[in-house]
Amino acid sequence: MANNSKGKAIFRVVSGNFLEMYDFMVYGFYATAIAKTFFPGDNPLASLMLSLATFGAGFLMRPLGAIFLGAYIDRHGRRKGLVITLTLMATGTLLIALVPGYATLGVMAPALVLLGRLLQGFSAGVELGGVSVYLAEIATPGRRGFFVSWQSASQQVAVVFAGLLGVMLNRLLSPEDMGDWGWRIPFLIGCLIVPVLFVIRRSLEETPEFQARHHRPSLREVVSSIGNNFGLIIAGMAMVSMTTASFYLITAYTPTFGKNELHLSDIDSLLVTMCIGVSNFIWLPVMGSLSDRIGRRPLLISATVLAIFTAYPALIWLTNEPSFTRLLLVELWLSFLYGSYNGAMVVALAEVMPADVRTTGFSLAYSLATATFGGFTPAICTWLIHTLDNRAAPGIWLTLAAVLGLTATLVLFRRKDLQRAGQHALSAN
Repeated sequence: MANNSKGKAIFRVVSGNFLEMYDFMVYGFYATAIAKTFFPGDNPLASLMLSLATFGAGFLMRPLGAIFLGAYIDRHGRRKGLVITLTLMATGTLLIALVPGYATLGVMAPALVLLGRLLQGFSAGVELGGVSVYLAEIATPGRRGFFVSWQSASQQVAVVFAGLLGVMLNRLLSPEDMGDWGWRIPFLIGCLIVPVLFVIRRSLEETPEFQARHHRPSLREVVSSIGNNFGLIIAGMAMVSMTTASFYLITAYTPTFGKNELHLSDIDSLLVTMCIGVSNFIWLPVMGSLSDRIGRRPLLISATVLAIFTAYPALIWLTNEPSFTRLLLVELWLSFLYGSYNGAMVVALAEVMPADVRTTGFSLAYSLATATFGGFTPAICTWLIHTLDNRAAPGIWLTLAAVLGLTATLVLFRRKDLQRAGQHALSAN
């Protein structure tokens, strides 16, 4: 595949990834308005927690999507599976955009929103894995880290787009209108984008590596392989925890944190989120390319060690004197750590998974991490802040994720070293 056609293939495959992240971002951005519409109550905190828990519930479906859709992709091809994930994601978005509020439908309203989030989660369970594996399999030799980094980089375009749209809406509409109906506009725009993305993704070519594979595993074989490699998947899940916790902390949770805890304006929080999206977009391919030059391990270790020693102190500095400037500086630092880690982590995870079940293994590890760390990061951070009476508590959560990421990195690369030593011993004999 020529460089020009590879560039087009990258664009085609990550376009759907844009929608997946855009939908997740707009829910996180407007969690307070969604809480008012679908989860009304006398206690605003309880209402917000229900809204954030529904946001997190979508992530609980990711492991199921990883197994069933991942098995489909590993058997029938990367292209077919990625078209299916886009369809499911669009259906979930349409539900959230169009369902009337609690005042009209009663308990059916939050139930349908939950269904929409579950459909989005089921789809997303294999979206990231399918895109990452596709990019890894079409990558130019020696540039796999750079190619795979565009999976995450495309998500940052969605963060910036959603943030820019939010700033425009907050300037055009009153806070009351935004809370009553204006929050639905970003979801409807997401629905309008779907037909274009569907046409783009249908033009994908299957990867040569998959076409060359003679054996296509059945669902039973995939499940058996998962059982045989479950320790590897758990270690992969721990490695992904740093990525998911840091990403959702500095993107989806920022508008809620900025408004409710730092008492900054909606526009200030959204502007910071846009800047973080741009920062992430820059650092991810840079660090993915650097990992091709110096290896994955140095970046993974250095980023997690820096996070362990700086995340909580940075949040304390921010919350002592909250301001737009301090929030921007702290999140730009966390963005650098996220980009440094994730630029190397995604391709490293794809490389450690067995080739025949690469999509399923990658997706399951990623999905388990997002189900336990990423998706519930906004809800857990909100709970920690109020339980500990400490606005810097999100730094504790990120530190824990960094410890897990560092431990998993050391374990997985030690395993890789032992495998290489065994292979050298066999070849010597």
